[in-house]
Amino acid sequence: MIQHQHRVIMKITLKLFAMLRDKLPPGNDGYAVQIEVEPGTTANQIIDRFEILPEMAHLVMIDGYHLLPDERACRPLKEGEVLAIFPPIAGG
Repeated sequence: MIQHQHRVIMKITLKLFAMLRDKLPPGNDGYAVQIEVEPGTTANQIIDRFEILPEMAHLVMIDGYHLLPDERACRPLKEGEVLAIFPPIAGG
């Protein structure tokens, strides 16, 4: 964790897939970017921060583990974790 002017900041990796990749900030590698968040930040807060509609966050994972919808609002992210968000995928 890094301390910026008396604020503690953590770094996580955000991965967005398919059409959500358009939401990534500059400095991304095409589908992932390292971002700074405050301790206690949840997946839902990241979804809101990057203006992803809740219905477009179909599958949300932290370090490869699926987060249930209620966990997205209460499970805080930790330093170094990878948050991956997938939209609904149609296929056949």
